[in-house]
Parts: sequence; structure tokens; C-alpha cells
Amino acid sequence: MLKIDYTLNPGRKLNKIDFEMDEKQVPIISIITPYYNAQKYIEETASSIFNQTFPYWEWIIVDDESTEEDAKTKLEEIGKKDSRIKIFHKNNEGPAAARDYGITKSNSETKYIMFLDSDDQIDKTYLECCYWTLETNPKASWACTDVINFDGQEFLWRKWYNPEWEKEENILMMTSLVRKSAIEEVGGFGLKEKKIYEDWCLWLKLIRAGKFPVRISSLLTWYRIKPEEESELRKSNQDNKKRAMKLVNDIKRDIVYTKPGVQYPKHDYNWDEIVEEQPSILKLKQKKNGKTNVLMIIPWMVTGGADKFNLDIISRMDSNKYEFTILSMLPSTNEWRQDFEKYATVYDLTSFLDRKNWVSFINYIIEKNNIDIIFNTNSQFGYHTLPYLKARYPEIPIIDYVHMEEWYARKGGFSRDSSQYGSVIDKTYTCNGNSKKVFVEYFGRKENEIETMYIGVDEKKFNPELLNKEEILKEYGIVPNGKFIISYICRIAEQKRPFLLIEIFKELSKRRDDFLLVIAGDGPFLPEVKKRIDNYHLEEKVKFLGNIKQTEKVYKISDVTVNCSIKEGLALTSYESLAMGVPVVSVDAGGQKELIDETVGVVVPCMQKETEIWNYNYKEEEILNYVQGIEKVLNNIENYKANCRKRILNGFTIDNMIQRMDKEFTNLKQNPNQEKIENGYGLKKNSRITKELITQYLLESKDEYEWMANQFNQENIHIILKYDKKAKKEQFYEHTLEYKIKHPIVVILRKIGIYDKIKQIIGWEKH
Repeated sequence: MLKIDYTLNPGRKLNKIDFEMDEKQVPIISIITPYYNAQKYIEETASSIFNQTFPYWEWIIVDDESTEEDAKTKLEEIGKKDSRIKIFHKNNEGPAAARDYGITKSNSETKYIMFLDSDDQIDKTYLECCYWTLETNPKASWACTDVINFDGQEFLWRKWYNPEWEKEENILMMTSLVRKSAIEEVGGFGLKEKKIYEDWCLWLKLIRAGKFPVRISSLLTWYRIKPEEESELRKSNQDNKKRAMKLVNDIKRDIVYTKPGVQYPKHDYNWDEIVEEQPSILKLKQKKNGKTNVLMIIPWMVTGGADKFNLDIISRMDSNKYEFTILSMLPSTNEWRQDFEKYATVYDLTSFLDRKNWVSFINYIIEKNNIDIIFNTNSQFGYHTLPYLKARYPEIPIIDYVHMEEWYARKGGFSRDSSQYGSVIDKTYTCNGNSKKVFVEYFGRKENEIETMYIGVDEKKFNPELLNKEEILKEYGIVPNGKFIISYICRIAEQKRPFLLIEIFKELSKRRDDFLLVIAGDGPFLPEVKKRIDNYHLEEKVKFLGNIKQTEKVYKISDVTVNCSIKEGLALTSYESLAMGVPVVSVDAGGQKELIDETVGVVVPCMQKETEIWNYNYKEEEILNYVQGIEKVLNNIENYKANCRKRILNGFTIDNMIQRMDKEFTNLKQNPNQEKIENGYGLKKNSRITKELITQYLLESKDEYEWMANQFNQENIHIILKYDKKAKKEQFYEHTLEYKIKHPIVVILRKIGIYDKIKQIIGWEKH
């Protein structure tokens, strides 16, 4: 579930980026801000603009006859901060008139108008993402993003764009990037009144003119909920609603037909030509600052070991030496995005671009951000793009990190992907020696191109001396009564074999009654796990905690942790458990033996093939091996505990990993692999083939991508596709069989692309 830290607003501090600016370049975007006694908020709004990753803007602030002296003084201070700021003063006529006035003062060659109120803020990538999405969706007239509401109230605003819904309720925010030509076509706001729904009127005027938006699914807008006495919207609702609604209804009455918006994430790829360059996109270049610039291509930013590794890298590498840019490539809630944004510039490509345009954006970022190293980790799209990138940028070293080989997924998973493109990868890193052996002996990789780099653990965070066991037991409602606490901490899914765990503890309960099993985690198998626990009458011996973010608390109350995954690289839970002084009984998978020796736990042979992962009839011998391993540890618990933390401190900390990665990055930048450079120049002669590899992947993954996009929308976006004033039927109604049966002609007309035109001619509003 997505959790937002509402204190991390983008204007809280200034982090301005220096660009190589072309003095002759006119602003592409004019930001229009009406200002009235807003000295309390304008400083943070300004910082959010100064932090932008797109520099060709002008900021036009229209003072609507502020009455407070502090407001005028603050405005003068802001105006001196940047030459791109223009301040104008006019008679007080309300925010709509101020915005219209600002538009008249914008540069004559400005292409886009951005509306930003004086108390709101935008993510540092806002202008860039909106600019890109409108340039690649040329028929759309404006771009808007999902919204974080903060300050007075804290909640998310993630609404599916539906023009029929918009006619009944204003679901759109004023903060948007709009084509200047579209605003001029509809006459702007055209209002000189206060306490009215001026933003709603503008959207309806654009809809009436046949316009539609792009909805970006990233939370890039921060909307401040001001006190009631300061809110123009609340004044409209309370003091002037009759007049405000008359203006809305007068426009709405003239809307003959509507067009759906473009909404991300969406499946869109069908043999389209991969776009390498966007001719209309302005070329940008950040000034070089002496740092090593790393581009990381990842699938998403979610809770998990691989993602924790990515976060550890960007958060712990010396920020005076390195800058990171993150590209995520799969539709996801990205619950860890804010954590990544603390240390890197983040772009979720699924939220604002069609997949055919991803390559052009990657090229743009590599050139704009002076990328020195390309780092792919767990991204299938990234792997299939590496040959193309090596052909285009032969001198840039490419590295990847593989956490495990998965024989049930593509007969090797990311290990196979990495080996498939080994000819363009300078160095592959693995989290254990066993995986390195697989790369060399099974996939035929060169041994000097594979490096084992243990992920390690933050021994400062996972320190048993920092926590109070009794307080945690009370917090979790656990009364151990002298019993051992055995913990199982993971996502409750097929790879972790939770049903084997139940069989193990069913057998252990026959032998002893001095333990309590604590299960910390959630996942698709959790309901069935609870059901089986009940069927075996083990419920009094099991405590379910759900998903726990501060897992160090669980380790603190534990005596032993158990891992029975069918597949591991080198489990993060094993690192963490040992750092907290807790021995581990683990499956013999991946590199578990490299960490867990006979002094800190027991490693149990895995007696199930990966290809049999869905077979829940586990061998009795394997079950008994676990039981005996757990009993061995419990019977000599103090000796095991005494060795655990020492094991971590002697070479398995995150600091060890970061020091090694720093050396690797430095060496790669200074001494790129010459053989890979030659391979890149060779591929350059056959660049068509490298693009076809990307095409092939996009086609093969389209069903999965479409499913993930739909899942994201269903889980995160408030969707109403068929607006019903009484029922607000929330579903993809126009995609249903019922709709297609009732409206066969509409389906045919849409298929051949003339439905909207016919509807306009004959004045259809409803089918």
C-alpha cells in the first residue's frame, strides 16, 4: 500500500540544477501565478520551480492588488532571485482575470502555459514530464498529474479523466500544462469575477471545443489545503454557489460531444517504430560538476530485497562523487518512490510515455545528464535495450547486478537475460559465489567479468542494543510465557514456500510445546496459510503481524528465524537476523551457505526442484531436516546467539558493499572494457537489429504489461467510466460485453475511426 510522507513537499528546500543555457532560446513554458497576499507560501512555490529539471521557462507573477505590505516586499524578494521571473501588478479582479492578464504578458513564442497558484508546488520533474507527454501526444491539449493534498488536510487525488464526469463535478486541478494555442482558441478564462469556479469553466470550455488531456499517473502536483478563510474554492461553494454554477451550466449546456483523455499507464504497443529522437524536443545539457553520473534502469520501487539493494546504493554512495538518475519501467504503485527521490532524480516512464517513446527519452536523459555509467538491475526492458545503448554510446560502460538465478522463470531468469547480452556488459555483479559459478559454468560467461558482491546489512540500524524487547512484545500483543519465539519474515508467496513452513511446525508441535511462531508479512498466500493453521489446530501457537516495515523489531523479540524459500540469492532476512543476534535455520539455496555457517545456524538441503514449485506435497525427509535443525539451535541457543552479530561485522555490512561498489564505479569510469567498446562500434553498423530486439520484447511482454497497467489503475485510481448521477457505476463499461452487445454500430464506427466525427455532425451526446 502506498504511504506518503506529506512533509516531503518539493519546495521545502532549494536544489537548483545548473544547465548550459542557450541565451537565444525563448521560454517554451510560461508559468502563470496569480498572487494576492500570499507571502506565507510563495517562497516554497518558488523553490519548487527553481528545482525543475527543465530550464526553459518564464514565471509570470500577477499581483492582484495585494493589500499587505509584507506581501509586496516578499514579491520583490522573489523577483530578484531569477532573471526568468516577471512581476506585474493590476487592479483586483480575481484569479481568473489575473491569469488571463498573465497570458497576455507571456513570450509571444511560448508554446505552453502552466497554471500554478501561489501556494501550490510541483515535483522537480513536473515541467519535463508534462512537456514530454504533450510533445508525444500532439492531439492532446493539456496535461495534468495525480495530486498530493497537503498542509490543512492530507490525502491523494487520483481520478480517472472522464469528460462526462467532469461535466457533473470538477475533478481536475488548476495546476496543469496547457497548449497556449488551445487557451487562445477558447478565449482564456474570460472572467472578471471572484468566488467562482473559474478553473472548472476553463476545462469545460476546452471540452466544448473538442479538446482532451493527458493524465499522468505520477503524483507530481502538491495542492495546499488552505484555511477556510483563505480558500477561493470554499468561498465559491459557500458565498457564491448559485452564480458560480450558472457560469458552469451555461458552458456545459453547449457541449455536444466529448473525447476521452489519454491516461497512463496504458498498453499501447503494436509493431510501432521505436522512436530514437523526438524532433520537437528541445536538446538540454546539464553543466558538468565533476561527479560520476549513473543511470539506473529498474523495474519499480517496491518493498523487496532487490529494491532495498537499489535504495542502499543511491542513498549510501558519496553524494559529492555521484549523481543518480532512476528510470522505472513497469506499472506499479511504487510505494518506495519517495525514499528513492531523496537521493536521485526519478522518472516513472510508465506514467507519462508510450512504450515506443521510451528509447528516445533514455537517449535524451543520457545526453542531458552527462551519464557516465549505465546500471541495469532486474529490468527486462533494460536488458533488451542494452545492445542498442552500447551501439549508440560505445564508450559508456554498462553494468548489471543479478540477485539470483530462477530456473522456473525463463530457465534462469535475469541470469539468462544478463548472459544473453554479456557481450555489451562490462561487469556483472552477483550477491553470492554460487551465482558466479552458475554464470561461468552454465551460461559460459568470462570469469573476470563476473564479480561477487555481498549486499550486506546496515549493522547500525539492525542493532539489538537499540531496542527494548518488552516494549515490542507489548506493542504486538505477544505474551511469550517463557516460550521461544520463532519468526518467519517474508512476502507470503509461492517462492517462500509458506505451506512447507506449516508442515514443519505441525511436526515440531508434536515434539515440543515451548515455542510461538510469529509470521510477519503479507501476500497472496496469506489467507490460505491462516486457513491451514486453523485446520491443523495450531492457531494458539501462531501470531500473525502482517507487513512490518521496521523488521528489526521482529528480530529483537525472536530467538530463531526460519527461511524455507525454494529460491534465494542471499536472503536479506538472513543478514538482518544475524545482525540482530538471531540465528537462522535456512534452506540451502543460492549463497546461504556463504553467510550461515555452523556457528550461527543450520542450512537445510532443498529437496524440491524449482520447476515443482507448485507441488505442495513436500518430502517427509525435508520436513524432518528443518525440525531437527530448529531443535538443534534451540537446544544450544545462547552459543549460537553469541556468534551471530560477529559474523556480520566480519565482512557482511552494507558499508563493505558500498566501499567495493565505489571502487568498481571509479575503475569502470577510468578503465572501460575495450572489448565491449569495440563490440558497441560493431553493433553501430547494425543498429536496426538492436532496435528490433526492443520491438520483440515489447510485443512479447504486451499482455503482461497490459495486465499490470489495469491492476495499477484498479488499485490506485478512482475510476468512473459511465457516469450515472444516481449510481456512478464504476467500471470500464465501454469495454464490457454488455456495452458491445447493446451498441454494435458504435463499436464498428469506433473501430474504423469515424465515430467522433459522426457524433459531432448529428449532435449525439448519449448512445
